[in-house]
Amino acid sequence: MKHLFQQRLHDLQHQHAALVARPNPAQPLGNGIIERYQHPVLTAQHVPLAWRYDLNPSTNPYLMERLGVNAAFNAGAIRLEGRYLLVARVEGLDRKSFFAVAESPNGVDNFRFWERPITMPELGEPDTNVYDMRLTQHEDGWIYGLFCTERKDPAARPGDESAAVAQCGIARTHDLITWERLPDLQTASAQQRNVVLHPEFVQGKYALYTRPQDSFIEAGAGGGIGFGLADSMEHAVVTHEQIVDAKHYHTVYEAKNGQGPAPLKTPFGWLHLAHGVRHTAAGLRYVLYLFLTDLHNPAQVTHKPGGYFLAPEGPERIGDVSNVLFSNGWVLDDDGRVCIYYASSDTRMHVATSTVEQLLDYVQHTPADEFTSAASVRSINELIDRNQAHEAAQQPVPKFASNGVGV
Repeated sequence: MKHLFQQRLHDLQHQHAALVARPNPAQPLGNGIIERYQHPVLTAQHVPLAWRYDLNPSTNPYLMERLGVNAAFNAGAIRLEGRYLLVARVEGLDRKSFFAVAESPNGVDNFRFWERPITMPELGEPDTNVYDMRLTQHEDGWIYGLFCTERKDPAARPGDESAAVAQCGIARTHDLITWERLPDLQTASAQQRNVVLHPEFVQGKYALYTRPQDSFIEAGAGGGIGFGLADSMEHAVVTHEQIVDAKHYHTVYEAKNGQGPAPLKTPFGWLHLAHGVRHTAAGLRYVLYLFLTDLHNPAQVTHKPGGYFLAPEGPERIGDVSNVLFSNGWVLDDDGRVCIYYASSDTRMHVATSTVEQLLDYVQHTPADEFTSAASVRSINELIDRNQAHEAAQQPVPKFASNGVGV
């Protein structure tokens, strides 16, 4: 029995080491905006064996998995002291999520979880579930983690064990190891999800992107991505939410939309990554889109391409909640490279890379959605006309002899 235990342990360790160290080459060609990569950067199998297995043959002679992991997804991201760090949502087989840090030397592969998951302090009313952390390195010197805290709805009718209340949990840190928990964000909205802290003060206050909604799932009268100001983060209160980016009928963000990670500062404005949701016969479809807001007024949209920027492809479409892409983390390198971390189908994490220059070109020069089929055809015809004019301009000019005959 001991020999079988040791052999199984050796095989598990070998398999885990190979997975973590696996190179992650870029996919060929791409669309000119981003590069996708061949493998996910984090999966449930990346979670350390010591989190899942009792490694003592006396208490676990068959080397059974004791605390299984279902998924690793929806990760916040940050570059700290040259390291690429993901604060992933790790979900156990018991459906409870928790946060854990995974580190990579290059941002595209070799992500390894730290020795232990994050121990997040609790408030007076314990969180039933926590997930989807957005990380912001704020100019006040703190790294803030804003996340969804979920608790059972106290107004649920007897027997209803699915009704929940979502609010914005807030914590701060300097190293992602020790966290200080702050009171949940207070707003006038019944529920809050997808709240993100802007990295700079606005009018001397903390600026937050919100997503007001009427219930746990449906945004309802909540009109889209909101924006509000708070005097402090120690007791964050937003009294007025201005809608920055509204939902719109028959678009990729008709049902609801939400800010992804904190926006990136560029010379031409703040670059935003968001998710949009629409209804389909197969359920909700989540995609990602980009927009740009004014450098001095981050609540004012200046450019917004029509349609989606990223949608699930191939195996990304399959998982616990299929046909979903979600992002709450990206990293801007000093050389302009942008690592976009996204989850597919609530199951695993991926990376796509681009540059600020490419993303700005895409956002500033891709036509906006004019919300009708006729307008879409008009845009295509305009592009065809420009391409034909360009092609004609590239044709060589015929040379003529002195008698006027072409030669």
